Amino acid sequence: MSIDELMVDIEDRMEKTIESTKSEMSKLRTGRASAAMLEGIMVDYYGSPTAINGLANIAVPEPRMITITPWDRNALADIEKAILASDLGITPSNDGSLIRLNVPELTEERRAELAKVAKKYAEDGKIAVRNIRRDANEQIKKLQKDSEISEDDAKRYTENVQESTDKFVHTLDELGKTKEKEIMEI
Repeated sequence: MSIDELMVDIEDRMEKTIESTKSEMSKLRTGRASAAMLEGIMVDYYGSPTAINGLANIAVPEPRMITITPWDRNALADIEKAILASDLGITPSNDGSLIRLNVPELTEERRAELAKVAKKYAEDGKIAVRNIRRDANEQIKKLQKDSEISEDDAKRYTENVQESTDKFVHTLDELGKTKEKEIMEI
């Protein structure tokens, strides 16, 4: 791998870490209804695990309500079972044509727990970014050892990797603080 490919790969991997962290945080309940809350819940649909959004239309008509309208009414019971089995902590109400999920107000204790989880996601993202930095620095040292780049170039590229790391760690810090604030907001 050339040094230019390495630098592009580092940025790409760090960017993916940010996206992954954002995705994880979007699943955290903040007391407001969001279709993202249902991501990752799989429904056993005719023996095949299928995502809810692949079986139904998901809407958020009110700040505390999600409606799920399946395209196949036979899937209603399966969707309801999947929601009950998930860790959402919401009991669905089924009226025969759609499922309503009323998102309850979060208690202060639950908000604090969710804020800790958001902080952990941000920290996990930062650890992943630092691991990418470590791998990159090892590859830069290897390239220098193999005489593919000079000592000065190795130093410059190592500094570039550190700048990227700092930038992405700062972004993850901001993501964590924003999500914590959103969760603690009443």
